Amino acid sequence: MASEFIRPSSRASSILCVVLINRLHLYCQLITWGRIHMRRYVVLLGAGVMGQGLARHFHRAGFQVAVVDPNAEALEKLQKSLPELTIAQDLAALSANWASADLVIEAVPEILSLKTELLARAEAFFSAQVLIASNTSGLTTADLCRNMRHPERLAIAHFFNPADVIPVVELVASAQMPRERLEQLTELLRGSGKEPAVLHREVPGFVANRIQHAMMRECLHLLDQGVADAETIDSIVRWSLGVRLAFTGPFGQRDLNGLDTHLNIAGYLYPDLSAAQTPSATLQAKVAEGALGRKSGAGFYAWDQATQARAQAAEAALDALILQESQGASSAAQQGGQN
Repeated sequence: MASEFIRPSSRASSILCVVLINRLHLYCQLITWGRIHMRRYVVLLGAGVMGQGLARHFHRAGFQVAVVDPNAEALEKLQKSLPELTIAQDLAALSANWASADLVIEAVPEILSLKTELLARAEAFFSAQVLIASNTSGLTTADLCRNMRHPERLAIAHFFNPADVIPVVELVASAQMPRERLEQLTELLRGSGKEPAVLHREVPGFVANRIQHAMMRECLHLLDQGVADAETIDSIVRWSLGVRLAFTGPFGQRDLNGLDTHLNIAGYLYPDLSAAQTPSATLQAKVAEGALGRKSGAGFYAWDQATQARAQAAEAALDALILQESQGASSAAQQGGQN
């Protein structure tokens, strides 16, 4: 299959240099904020893809960052790109001052036993006032804190990959967490440059993964039914839903389109949509043959050097676009406050 799936728009390319300069200015502001206020400390448990992204994010925001992972090779690789990091292969190897960090984020693979053991160890190592968060993509707080003596310390902070680019963090407090502790976590993340989104109640997959998987179920269904190939489906979604939702969100877009129109279409379309209760056969076959996507060199696309380069260019353009949009929103809010 062709791998021409990323074609950044000329507009995105033309603004990239200017916006990246603006981002450097923003990072300088964040670093200044960190120096003016009390120095903040964050400990990341895990040096995988998410741990690396979180390290870049918090370091860039002026935090002191420590990363703990038993994989020495992963730690050394990360420290080469961020020499200021503190690294350790075990919590016990951290110096005593890290025990009073502001925040600890668990970012290890989605294996419940691994997470519960690590969270219990974190609870024992870090002082009582330290906030503890799990970056799980779908496990529940009840399951995660089953080995903790003080479950009121735990919240889920679901970051998105790449963690140093995507602004939103879904927050789910454990049933025992006091509101003021959740507010403390929210403000700390907001101060780092993130956009915390607090869920009113806990559901499997939170919000984003439920929507993402509902969409992918239909995309895979269309692929399995031979309606279109993967590249065509990607193109349709990117240049219709994707560009609109980036600026309005689904409910805002429905308001713009008209709720009566949506209701009329839903009436005849919903019965024809996929309601599969098991993953797509195509997806299962890809995984079984080791075609896992970018990390294995093949998935729905062939991840050759050219495709990798296009992906990196798209990620840089996304970073720039997010910054431009967030700065525009901030400017509008300031103008509104002055009126």
